[in-house]
Amino acid sequence: MENWIGIGIWILMGCAVGLAMKIVVKNPDETPGHTPVLLVLAAFGAVIGGMLGVGIFHLYEPMALSIGGMGGALLLSSLCAFLYRWGVRSMV
Repeated sequence: MENWIGIGIWILMGCAVGLAMKIVVKNPDETPGHTPVLLVLAAFGAVIGGMLGVGIFHLYEPMALSIGGMGGALLLSSLCAFLYRWGVRSMV
């Protein structure tokens, strides 16, 4: 049960990172509808990053609520959200 709670925290952390990235990387010509896509991409990045972090740092006792899992989730969700905001910004 603890691993499911950790994965839920990864998803919420990814959404929070996506909203923070929306605030940090401004795009004045943005059309409506980018926020849900940004949240989904950041949450997806958080889940994949969390799995990679747990797999790399806690191989023998994998727990989602660990430093490696949270760090990986934060890092990859930030990267996915930044690349999406930067890519959409450069395309407009």
